[in-house]
Amino acid sequence: MDFDFTDEQEQLRDAVRKWVEKGYTFERYRSTVKAGGFSPEAYAQLAELGLCGLYVAPEYDGMGMGPVDGMVVMEELGRGMVLEPLKQCLIAGALLGGYAPEALRSAWLPKIASGEALVVLAYQEREARYQLDICQARAAATPDGWALTATKSIVPAGDRADAYIVPALCEGKLALFLVASGERGVATRGYGTQDGSRAAELTLSATPASLVTTDGLAALEHGVDIGIAATCAEAVGVMDKTMTITAEYLNTRKQFGVFIASFQALRHRAADMKMQLELARSMSYYASLKLNAPAPERRAAMARAKYQLGNSMRFVGQQAIQLHGGIGVTDEYIVSHYFKRLTQLELSFGDSMYHLGEVSKRMQDSAGVFA
Repeated sequence: MDFDFTDEQEQLRDAVRKWVEKGYTFERYRSTVKAGGFSPEAYAQLAELGLCGLYVAPEYDGMGMGPVDGMVVMEELGRGMVLEPLKQCLIAGALLGGYAPEALRSAWLPKIASGEALVVLAYQEREARYQLDICQARAAATPDGWALTATKSIVPAGDRADAYIVPALCEGKLALFLVASGERGVATRGYGTQDGSRAAELTLSATPASLVTTDGLAALEHGVDIGIAATCAEAVGVMDKTMTITAEYLNTRKQFGVFIASFQALRHRAADMKMQLELARSMSYYASLKLNAPAPERRAAMARAKYQLGNSMRFVGQQAIQLHGGIGVTDEYIVSHYFKRLTQLELSFGDSMYHLGEVSKRMQDSAGVFA
């Protein structure tokens, strides 16, 4: 089996890495945080690279690429802590392309691919605690279509989005709807998150909506799994850069007249960080390769990957702070921001304890070494 990346994927990686290194420096990241956690200019540049249309089919002006290409892109964006929510473009492109009627596809997919429209998944509710089948939002039929009443939390860039993909109960069954931000009854309250990015509380009051699919739970699970795989890949990029910064610090900081990289105890801790990084990388590959698997297999794979990535993120981030000492927790120093990014990614799309429960729930009677 060939595990090498294709020439096209390597070229894609190189293009994104060059943009991150030259166009999304730490200074630009900090200025974006101060400006509210979202830069329209940076988002437009991502669109110019074609990344917003990564999962949009060519007939809708997209690139028509797959999960491995998405993984490559998200790794590189993670290295630069890019705040703009590209993973939401991946989710929206896949959900609308795979489940929506032709009218919605034609209306929204070209806009997503060009960067003209930011469409985000608004699914989290306070009572749900990561459970996708718990939903208080309601959809009611109207003479013109549908009207939604809902309150959704931690919607990525919610007050900057042009439309939302919203799950809601329709006649007792979960369905997915598309809501344009300019419709009647839409209200948002934006705020900055711990890692410097942007989110919002979204309230819909009898808001006109378009039906995406009545098979809402299956579609929502698919969209969240795309988000999990993208988050895993992004976390690998963040950890890789965190490891690089830590190694550079160990090789330049002196104590007792020698570089602290020569201390055996610190070298062992750095080696443990590297082991966790590579284990996380393997599980990220596993998650991306399972995105097109049947739903039960895919869901189990995402839970396994996210649980391992959560453990690795916590270990690498905490060890990086410990190895840096006091400077590691200062806002002026870059590694503190990577630590915050890892902390938030660990909570995204279900934290480690939640996914450990999902792994346990999906274990079969035949699981184990004696299967």
